[in-house]
Amino acid sequence: MIESLPERPTAGTPVIRRLTPADAPAIVAIENETFTLPWHPNVFLTMLAKREALCLGYLLEGRLIGYLIADMFVDVWHIMNLAVGAGRRRRHVASDLLARYFEITERESHRGHTLEVRVSNASAIELYRSYGFVATGVRRGYYSDNREDALIMWKESDGDSA
Repeated sequence: MIESLPERPTAGTPVIRRLTPADAPAIVAIENETFTLPWHPNVFLTMLAKREALCLGYLLEGRLIGYLIADMFVDVWHIMNLAVGAGRRRRHVASDLLARYFEITERESHRGHTLEVRVSNASAIELYRSYGFVATGVRRGYYSDNREDALIMWKESDGDSA
């Protein structure tokens, strides 16, 4: 079960919990500083309200510093968005979010996991590969800001890559 935010978190102890609509301003702030094509705030509110979606936040000392948003499509989990605030990257926040995501999603029946990532985002690709994702294709011109391609990545549900 995802733990809830403690009333008095221990200093320096991170908490990963489900995001709520009250987290939207902090999510949007991280989104805007991270992506050249940030999601509209209403998209986050829609995802937070979806029963099928899994929206996790990483909090440190009560402050949201990263999040992961995934949605189930038929029988496949799709990681829609994973972001860590500037100044908090390369500190295992994304790894911890992915680890919790897999703990939760592997409890129910599904075929696997997929995501798209910019072909130029070598650090993200490396992170996803470390969790067993493999490249399975390319979406040409996927990103509308600069027509960059997206690498499609896939991971089997049992931990074995496709």
